[in-house]
Amino acid sequence: MTIPIRPATSAPPARGATEPALPDPPAIGAAAPDAAVDPRPSLGRRVLAAFARWPRRLSGPGLAGALLFFAISLGPALVPRAALYQGAVAGICAAIGYGLGALLAWVVRTAGVPWSRAGSRWFRRVLLIAALVVVPAALWWNNTWQDDLLELFGEPPAQSSHPFVVLGLAVVLAVLLLQVARGLRRVTQWVGRLVRRLVGRWVPVPVTRLVAIALVAWLTVVVLDGTVVRGGLAALNGVYSTLDTGTADGVEQPDDPLRSGSPQSLAAWDELGLQGRTFVAGRRPAAHFEEVAQRTGRTEPLQDPIRVYAGLSAGDTLDEVAQVVVAELDRTRAWDRSVLAVVTATGTGWVDPSMSDSLELLWGGDTAIASMQYSYLPSWVSFVGDRSTPPAAGKALFEAVYERWSQLPQDDRPLLYVAGISLGSYGSQGAFSSVQDVVARTDGALWVGTPGFTELWRELTDDRDPGSPEITPVLDGGQTVRWANRPADGTDRQLWALGDAWERPRVVYDQHASDGVTWWSPRLVLNKPDWLSEPRGSDVLPSTRWVPIITFWQTTIDLFVAGSAPPGHGHNYHTEYADGWSAIAPPDGWDADDTAVLREVVGLVPSVA
Repeated sequence: MTIPIRPATSAPPARGATEPALPDPPAIGAAAPDAAVDPRPSLGRRVLAAFARWPRRLSGPGLAGALLFFAISLGPALVPRAALYQGAVAGICAAIGYGLGALLAWVVRTAGVPWSRAGSRWFRRVLLIAALVVVPAALWWNNTWQDDLLELFGEPPAQSSHPFVVLGLAVVLAVLLLQVARGLRRVTQWVGRLVRRLVGRWVPVPVTRLVAIALVAWLTVVVLDGTVVRGGLAALNGVYSTLDTGTADGVEQPDDPLRSGSPQSLAAWDELGLQGRTFVAGRRPAAHFEEVAQRTGRTEPLQDPIRVYAGLSAGDTLDEVAQVVVAELDRTRAWDRSVLAVVTATGTGWVDPSMSDSLELLWGGDTAIASMQYSYLPSWVSFVGDRSTPPAAGKALFEAVYERWSQLPQDDRPLLYVAGISLGSYGSQGAFSSVQDVVARTDGALWVGTPGFTELWRELTDDRDPGSPEITPVLDGGQTVRWANRPADGTDRQLWALGDAWERPRVVYDQHASDGVTWWSPRLVLNKPDWLSEPRGSDVLPSTRWVPIITFWQTTIDLFVAGSAPPGHGHNYHTEYADGWSAIAPPDGWDADDTAVLREVVGLVPSVA
């Protein structure tokens, strides 16, 4: 018999229960019910909410440290700064201040000092009020001291340093640095957990944390050095090597056979590089030579000066490039001139036109100047990433020239001088082991705007006579080495303040109290320098103070802006070569009045092509 299967039905409601009511069917023609609303807020609202919560996640003491460091970083420095550079200083210092404040708060919490939420809220309220007062005051202070410094430099007040740009850039940079630091902290925490899983059974937790910190620090250095720095240097080298193929406006290939790059030259015009082409094509108008000769009583005939140069592509090694320079000296018969100057160029191969012009005007063109290129990179890149090449290049060039010069009869060869500015000064001094070596193998040296990490300069400065300041040291009573400081205005006779009894050969260091290139040093982080402990230089504001960490970053940024200062200040030595060359290489009968004439003519116009 077949049993019929009944369709399954829902269980009957329990006794006393009420059957749920069914919704009424929609009326005919009524609209359909709305779709379910997504309970999550939109992406824009979530982003705004995240930004609103982000400040509350910041450390109150960290924000206090950031505010303090931001305000101090806007204080007096060596040279005026544009808004871009001032904002960079303020942003870096604010990030460091935040880190130190947060670290202090962590130490206090670890020590068990109680701190309530109510106290934290009140602290933030007070901090907000302080920021509303301190930030505008610090920006106003920044404008004030920059105008005071320009007045001290003899310049009119500049436009506002754009406080909104300074503030905006500082905040953006500080936030970026903070996020990078937080990212590193998260990586350190993850590495710490991994280390504890592996060895936590045998190693205490504090030790695993230290191991994690050490591993992340090592990895960061490796990545920065191996990827960021080296990769960045390679990329910059490619960019600047391309720029090096160009020629500056107004520069044309010389026809004069006394110049490298001419049709008769062994150094091809196309291989000299951008700065090399500018150097060999540069010359002062004939009227300038005639004026100096007439006003100083020169009786010898004027000559066309010799300029020889070799570009980086002239050889596979620095020694090969230097040999091209020597070959050019042979070709131009430079050994018959009265003066031969070996000038070490800066990073891109630049030779300061005022340095060349001053020497050539001093001797009526009876000169030869030799230089060469050793890098495509500008000085600030070499300053940070490659300090070995400049002294190697300075040594290669000088040794090659000196070897050939030494072969000539002692009474029938030119006076041999060495010179350089900035990175060129650093590179030039790399050819010598001591000042005695300089005196034994040259007739004098002129080193201008020397970087503070130069070993020979540092050694001589540290050995200065007691009581002499770091900005203008006195060494052995000025017997051989003397320092000049702002002789461009004609009132500072520092070179001759020690008397005329100055033996030859002579070594001159020209430096400004306001030149950050000279005074930059890692020691500024924690050590007050002598140049801010002793009486200030004449172009440094009395209100300039040393502050740990902050002064280091202020001076670091000054490396990029020091060259924009007016002549006689910062890293601008335009008219001071006249005093330097007149001191170490004066023609017979040359006196102080003649130096004033030379300084005046050098200051008229720059070298022309």
